[in-house]
Amino acid sequence: MPTMPSAHRSQWPVWLCWLAMVLDGFDLVVLGTVIPTLIKTGELGFDAVGATFAATISLVGVGLGALFIAPLSDTFGRRKLLIACVAGFSIFTIGVAFAPNVAVFSVLRLLAGLGLGACLPAALAYMNDYAPAGSAGKSTTRTMTGYHVGAVATALLAILIVPNWRLMFIIGGAAGLVLLPFLWAKLPESLREAAPGASSQPTKAPAAVVPSAESSQAAPKTGFRDLLQKPYPLVAVGIGIASFMGLLLVYGLNTWLPQLMAAAGYPVSTGLTLLLVLNLGAVAGLFLAGFLADKHGTKKIVLLWFGLSAVLLAILSVKIPNEFLLNAAVFVTGIFVFSSQVLVYAWVSQLFPPRLRGTALGFAAGVGRLGAIVGPAVTGTLVAANIAYPAGFYVFAIAGLLAVAALVLVPREVKTAVANVLAGR
Repeated sequence: MPTMPSAHRSQWPVWLCWLAMVLDGFDLVVLGTVIPTLIKTGELGFDAVGATFAATISLVGVGLGALFIAPLSDTFGRRKLLIACVAGFSIFTIGVAFAPNVAVFSVLRLLAGLGLGACLPAALAYMNDYAPAGSAGKSTTRTMTGYHVGAVATALLAILIVPNWRLMFIIGGAAGLVLLPFLWAKLPESLREAAPGASSQPTKAPAAVVPSAESSQAAPKTGFRDLLQKPYPLVAVGIGIASFMGLLLVYGLNTWLPQLMAAAGYPVSTGLTLLLVLNLGAVAGLFLAGFLADKHGTKKIVLLWFGLSAVLLAILSVKIPNEFLLNAAVFVTGIFVFSSQVLVYAWVSQLFPPRLRGTALGFAAGVGRLGAIVGPAVTGTLVAANIAYPAGFYVFAIAGLLAVAALVLVPREVKTAVANVLAGR
């Protein structure tokens, strides 16, 4: 991996990728904040079935973007893809605010999801190209704090302005449009892309960029077929299952937690507050998870994190009458549930070489988005059948245990990965 002395590293890429993740965090919870209002008022023709369809089709777009658009960052560059994705997401998100019915609402969410789905893998690949060696855990989790800061800000915004759900989407899309000129002006090509030729380096970057042996060669075309070559198939299967379960938890909880709590007998306002608390816990968990992963190894920490997530989610199936204890339980659950999935991304960045990083992260995120579709869909079905509480939390706990089982099979590291793939060519 190309490296640069920390003294010469610009902070612009760090903050810009972080802000791109803030947009992803907005998208993570915005439906969860407006669904109760849309179902209650029936506006645009929404009911529980319509809300489930909108949540599902949104995630189909995100999954397609992660699987088929994100790998283009390995071919055309992280910077170009990030800019294009943020632009597309912003325009279509503003369009959602003016949707006349459920169908148009859902189509616009699908189109916005295409850009957003590729944004996360491209941003994480960029940051892991840019980060100092040995800091993949902290680099990934630090960037992903933006994901949950965005979710927290969106939940807080919803408390202030919902039931004005249209304004939620206008603000989210406008934020992306504001970010665009900064991405264009201040985001250089990643060090991986700059290394092969001095002329492609950012003008302010010093000549201290040291390309790896791999990056000194012309970059070969990459694709998902590379993940089928030894020693990657077992790694890809384990990571794919864990990512599926991880995003099932992330999206299932963020989309339906307010409704689950309402089904348990808590006030709607309490459900929105708990959504905020859940994501505050996620931000705290990301800092802790990244530090421990770099210190003790990502595999140990991600297994521990998913295991504790399963236990804590099972505990939430029991109604907690004390408000302080309820908030504390949800906060601690947030610490482990969301950083579990981010640790999967950090591990992917360590297991795969730089030239495959965007493809591998796109695969993990794309397969994970299938879980993101299943989570809200299954939970929405339980809500429609009036059995969401406590059954929804049982489903989430089982997903955490299945992630643990899948990751046990993945080796801690693949030292010969680059050599084996190149030899296969």
